[in-house]
Amino acid sequence: MNNDKVYAMQFAKIYPLLVNKAVRKGRSQKEVDTIIMWLCGYSEEKIAELAQSSVTYQKFFEQAPQLNPNRRLIKGVICGIRVEDIEEPLMQEIRYLDKLVDELAKGKPMEKILRQ
Repeated sequence: MNNDKVYAMQFAKIYPLLVNKAVRKGRSQKEVDTIIMWLCGYSEEKIAELAQSSVTYQKFFEQAPQLNPNRRLIKGVICGIRVEDIEEPLMQEIRYLDKLVDELAKGKPMEKILRQ
């Protein structure tokens, strides 16, 4: 599968989709931001800045200040694929974020979403 299209998408286009998925299920943008901060190490201010920029999804993950080592504890299926079995490192990072926002939208408590 060619992932180049996904990698080239702008974070500014994806971020509202992540937020909307959570908000539709009664969660908040702040909770989505908390997940991104936990996963990637970005500050709230930097997330807001990137959400208004032309940074690609690939650069968003490559330039992450501090990928959380506990992200490897994220297990489960997203889009029919087990996240722990994804071999392409960048796609795995993208799917980690998808999985965490999916768990948020499904009502999972934040303490369990943020594996600690």
